[in-house]
Amino acid sequence: MLMRTDPFRELDRLAQQLTGAAGTWSRPSAMPMDAYREGEEYVIAFDLPGVAKDAIDIDVERNMLTVKAERRPVAKADDVQMELSERPLGVFSRQLVLADTLDTERISADYDAGVLTLRIPIAERAKPRKIAIGGESAHKQISG
Repeated sequence: MLMRTDPFRELDRLAQQLTGAAGTWSRPSAMPMDAYREGEEYVIAFDLPGVAKDAIDIDVERNMLTVKAERRPVAKADDVQMELSERPLGVFSRQLVLADTLDTERISADYDAGVLTLRIPIAERAKPRKIAIGGESAHKQISG
């Protein structure tokens, strides 16, 4: 139903963890996800813990789904001294090519407990259907 567009994303994620680099709008970090079919819908769940709902941007252009999110630093008082900071900040992004069999006009999105869930209905034209067979054809006799 979908196709990954970046074969080096996992390598980038590992390099980011080793270097501690945060994602930027021009070079976003990876965003973990699950994708599965549930009945007549295709479901994609993205892990975005600590991201505010208004910091998530979802776009669909033709069959390209783009999800971007930004985890911003928490405002701290002047007398706070950071001892340890392991939670990544910055921009996270994922782009997926959706199959023609999905109805991109009716995508729904929910955000709960740090998980963004997109539900994409299977298009009517992609569902199996029976084809009715017309009436009997008349047999013609060739005389000659």
